[in-house]
Amino acid sequence: MKTAFNERLQQLEEAHNSLITRKNEKLPLGNGVYDRYKHPIVTAQHTPLFWRYDLNPDTNPYLMERIGMNAAFNAGAIKLNGKYLLVVRTEGVDRKSFFAVAESPNGIDNFKFWDRPITLPETDEPDTNVYDMRLTQHEDGWIYGLFCTERKDPNAAPGDESAANAQCGIARTKDLVKWERLPDLKTNSPQQRNVVLHPEFVDGKYALYTRPQDSFIEAGTRGGIGWGLVDSMENAVVPEESIMDEKRYHTVYEVKNGQGPAPIKTEKGWLHMAHGVRNTAAGLRYVLYMFMTDLKEVNKVIYKPGGYFIAPEGEERIGDVSNVVFANGWILDEDGTVFIYYGSSDTRMHVATSTVDRLLDYVVNTPADGYRSGASVEQLNMLIDKNLAYINSNQKELV
Repeated sequence: MKTAFNERLQQLEEAHNSLITRKNEKLPLGNGVYDRYKHPIVTAQHTPLFWRYDLNPDTNPYLMERIGMNAAFNAGAIKLNGKYLLVVRTEGVDRKSFFAVAESPNGIDNFKFWDRPITLPETDEPDTNVYDMRLTQHEDGWIYGLFCTERKDPNAAPGDESAANAQCGIARTKDLVKWERLPDLKTNSPQQRNVVLHPEFVDGKYALYTRPQDSFIEAGTRGGIGWGLVDSMENAVVPEESIMDEKRYHTVYEVKNGQGPAPIKTEKGWLHMAHGVRNTAAGLRYVLYMFMTDLKEVNKVIYKPGGYFIAPEGEERIGDVSNVVFANGWILDEDGTVFIYYGSSDTRMHVATSTVDRLLDYVVNTPADGYRSGASVEQLNMLIDKNLAYINSNQKELV
């Protein structure tokens, strides 16, 4: 029996090592704005074998999985001490999510999980589920992790085991190892999701991007990316929210939208990435879009390209919750490279790369949404006229 155990263990180790050391490949062509990569960068199978298997042949003679992992997705991101780190939403087969750090030397492959998941302190009212952490390296010296904390709705009807209450949980750290849990965010909204901390003080206060909701799933009358200021993160209370980027009919964000990671500061403004949701005959479709806000009036949108920035393609469309891309982490490198980390279909993690210069060009020079089919045709004809004039001019010069 031990011989069979050892043979199976060797096969598992070889397969796991091959997966986590696999070199990623940039896909050819693309749209010029960003580059996609061939392989997912983190999956459930990237989790260590010693998380999933009892490796003692006496207590697990058949080398069965004892704690199964279902998915690894929607990761916050940060670069520390020269390493690219993802705080991954890791989900067991029991449907409970937890946070775990995966580390890469280059940001595009060779992601390996740290030996232990994050031990996140609980509040007096324990979380049933936690997920989708946004990391912000704030100018106050702390790294903050804002995440969704989900608990059963106390007002649920008898027998309703799906009604939930979502709020913003807050924790902070210096090294992603030891975490201090702070009280959950308080706002006037019944529910909160996708809350993100701005990396700088605004008028001496902490600034938050919020996403007020009427209920657990539906944004309802409160839809849009909100904005609010708090005096302290140790007892964070938003007395008043204003909507800075609203949902809108017949767009990629008509049902709901939410801030992705913390924005990136550039010479022209703050670069934002957000997710937008629309309804289809096949269910909700999640995509990513971008916009820019003013350097001084941080909640004032000054550029917003029409349509989506990234949408699910190929295998990205397939998973536990299909037709979804979602991002809550990106990294600006010293050389201007931007690593965009996104989950697909609540199942796995991917990376796309761009540069600050390319993203600025995209956000500033891509036409805004005209909100009408006729306006879309006008924009298209303007580009066609411009290109035909350029082509004809060059042909005359050649003659």
